[in-house]
Amino acid sequence: MRDPYTVLGVPRSATEKDIKSAYRKLAKKYHPDQNPDDPSSHGKFAEATNAYDLLNDVEKRAQFDRGEIDGDGNPKFAGFNPGAARGGRAGPGAAGGGFSAEDILKEFMSGFGGQQRGGAARGPAGGAQWDPFAGQATSAAGAGARSMKGEDIVVNATVSLEDAHKGGSISVRMPTGKVLSVKLPDKLEENQQIRLKGQGSPGMAEPGDALVTVRFEKSKQFRRDGSDLRTDVPITLYEAVLGAKVRVPTLDGSVELNLPPGIETGKALRLKGKGLYGDGDLYANLKVVLPPGGDADLEALARFMRDQKPYKVRD
Repeated sequence: MRDPYTVLGVPRSATEKDIKSAYRKLAKKYHPDQNPDDPSSHGKFAEATNAYDLLNDVEKRAQFDRGEIDGDGNPKFAGFNPGAARGGRAGPGAAGGGFSAEDILKEFMSGFGGQQRGGAARGPAGGAQWDPFAGQATSAAGAGARSMKGEDIVVNATVSLEDAHKGGSISVRMPTGKVLSVKLPDKLEENQQIRLKGQGSPGMAEPGDALVTVRFEKSKQFRRDGSDLRTDVPITLYEAVLGAKVRVPTLDGSVELNLPPGIETGKALRLKGKGLYGDGDLYANLKVVLPPGGDADLEALARFMRDQKPYKVRD
C-alpha cells in the first residue's frame, strides 16, 4: 500500500482528529454505494480504510514513523550481511549494503545459490557448505509472506430495523457465492463497516479481509429520525370521536394505546423509550379512515352538522 499519510492526504504531524476527518471525507467520496458505476472506487475505499486503520493505531503509527513497518503494517528489514554473521567477508549479493527484504525472500523461496533451504548444503567438493539463510531467512520469509496478503473486498448488506434493534446475526453473501453469518454490533449505525478477517481475496500467504458495509433497509412500517421512529396508526371516525384502545406496532412488538375522546387526526402520540435501541421515542401519527364505499347515515349526519352545528377549523 502507498504511504498512509499520502493516501489520507494529511501531514505526518496530523492529529488523531485530522486523520479521522480526512478518512471520513474519503470514505464518503469513494464509498461503493455512492459510486455504483465506478469499480475503481472500491479499491480507493479499501485503501483509505487500511490507511486509517494503521494511523488510528497509536503503536502501529509510531512503528511506521520510525520506519519499522511498511504501509501494510509488515516489518521492514534493513538488510542482511552473511559475511558479517560468520565474522568473515560478505557473502553473495552482500555488496552495496546487504540484502533487501525482497532479495532475502526471493532467495528463500528459490533456495540460496540454487540449493534447497535448510541447514547445510553440499559444496562442489562434497563437503558441507554453509547456508547463510538457514534460520535467518525463516523470519524474513515469514514477514515477506505476511506482505503477500490478499486484497480486501467490500461487500454491501442490508438489515431491517427490527434485526438491528434486537441484534443477533444476519446472512451475508460473498462475491464467491459463499454465505456467511455475520454478528451485528450493538447499536448498529447506518453505513457501519464490519471487518471479517480472512474472508477477502486469496493471497500467496493469507487471504485479505471482507469489509461488510451495513445499511438499513427501508421499513414499510417505520420512518427513522435518528433514534426516534414514526409510524402511522389508522383509526375509525367513531374511535376518534368516542375514544378507544388501539394496538400500535413497535420494534419490540405491539402495545396498546389509549385514545382520549375527541382526538384530532394527524396528532402524534409519543411512546417514550420505544424508539431504536430504546434510545429514542416512537411517535404514532393518527389518521382517521372513513368507511369504504361511503355510508348514507354518515352522510346524513355530516349534512346535519354542516347545516345545524357548523364549526371552523381554518381562518
